[in-house]
Amino acid sequence: MRANPFAILISATDEGPFATHLPLSVDAKEGKTVLRGHVAKANPHWHYLERQAQCLTIFHGAHSYISPSNYVALDSVPTWNYAAAHVYGDARIVSSPGELHGMLDELIETFDPAYRSQWKQTTPTFRENMLRQIVGFEIVATRIEGKFKLSQNRTLQDQSNVIASLDKSEDTLVSGVSQLMREQGLGLKTVKKEND
Repeated sequence: MRANPFAILISATDEGPFATHLPLSVDAKEGKTVLRGHVAKANPHWHYLERQAQCLTIFHGAHSYISPSNYVALDSVPTWNYAAAHVYGDARIVSSPGELHGMLDELIETFDPAYRSQWKQTTPTFRENMLRQIVGFEIVATRIEGKFKLSQNRTLQDQSNVIASLDKSEDTLVSGVSQLMREQGLGLKTVKKEND
């Protein structure tokens, strides 16, 4: 989640699901995972969080199309490999100026620490005007589900072929899938020693 902080926040509304794409900070607080972020005051999502605290946040990790040309068996179809985290939780709105300042400091530190000095040099009027235009929120996770589809169901040879194919890409989202596959021990051949 920290490596891929641009997430999708989803809330239930009377009109159906509502989603916002946004960067979030991820932290541990009293043994719980806590997400923090903000939306523009013009974005109605904060109203939905006020009315219904339960929400879902989806973090996307590496992902890639997988061609059937990577498989030994001719009778194969294309698929998509991916890693994602689904965070279910309860939100609360952050509205006090002190909390908003603290949250913004945390977000600046997370995403652009070099900007901190520029932010502090802006006029108090500018900063206060910016704060009036956003609504912060904090989500305490109640459940986290990791989702991985990394060719686990394929043969060792197919997995090796997929890894080799994805490694050729300059797109880090694509090559990141091969890295995740290796980290999970997929596509590795076990070499037996002669005395075993």
